[in-house]
Amino acid sequence: MNLNFKPVEAEDLEELNPFFCKRPNKTCDSVFLDSFIWREYYNVRYAVSDNKAILWLMDLDGKTGSAMPICSEEDLEYYFWKLVEYFNTELKAPLYINLADEEAVEQLGLKNMPDKFKITEQVDLKDYLYDGNAMRTLSGKKLHKKKNHLNAFKREYEGRYEYRRLCCSDRGDVWKFLDRWREEKGEEVEEHLDYEVRGIHEILKNCSLLNVRMSGVYIDGHLEAFTIGSYNPLEQMAVIHIEKANPEMRGLYQMINQQFLIHEFPEAEIVNREDDMGLPGLRQAKMSYAPMGFARKYRIKQLDYQAGSAE
Repeated sequence: MNLNFKPVEAEDLEELNPFFCKRPNKTCDSVFLDSFIWREYYNVRYAVSDNKAILWLMDLDGKTGSAMPICSEEDLEYYFWKLVEYFNTELKAPLYINLADEEAVEQLGLKNMPDKFKITEQVDLKDYLYDGNAMRTLSGKKLHKKKNHLNAFKREYEGRYEYRRLCCSDRGDVWKFLDRWREEKGEEVEEHLDYEVRGIHEILKNCSLLNVRMSGVYIDGHLEAFTIGSYNPLEQMAVIHIEKANPEMRGLYQMINQQFLIHEFPEAEIVNREDDMGLPGLRQAKMSYAPMGFARKYRIKQLDYQAGSAE
């Protein structure tokens, strides 16, 4: 099978971007930037097949795994089974996908094949989905506390804060912020957060090549919060990949969150703020914004592979 897998690089966006957002998928994996941020952590590789689909390889739990093909809805079934064949014949292994989106699992009918696949929901890795208009206005009883925090910030820092769209030339400010943030975290930082910081550095070094939206909040001329997102036009969905702020400033997180959506994603009907990784504090923070639903993800393990049978 002629598939040439290679590492994901910023220069690949022009080639790969047309394959994204061609079928229903509300996970953060539905846009290119998520694969780019975590390419080092998961050793992500890709191959373009027939100029119709992106197929993935990555390191998962100490073995080679994959993700759902990036392709059109009508091509999904063909390239899913092509991926199965590649694992069985070329890798001599059963297919293993860690984060399959619910729409693909349902379309392929994988839950109806218990003799072929074991399907397990990854409960801690579901993405949180929010109503775009509610997040921009913070209206309603459920978000009243968020609005109070936002108003407190505006009163406290009146005349001292500035919301600003960030561009490549602002990377120095973001690097300084990240260095300070990383230093304050100290040894408590989990391994994946160091990879996240490296991923952010790669975005900033290559931002002229990447289709990203970035903004920050400056206070007294110093960057105190920044965020990075991208857009899924098919789902009319903003995906917030990165959001960091000085936690000592009350209402700053609410400020950057709201202003980013108002200025950079006014068209977004849905906001995906990614998963909580099973961390109780992060889960509480995401639930406090009253999600409208979740983008559920599944682990897929092939059961009917027999070594030697595909040779």
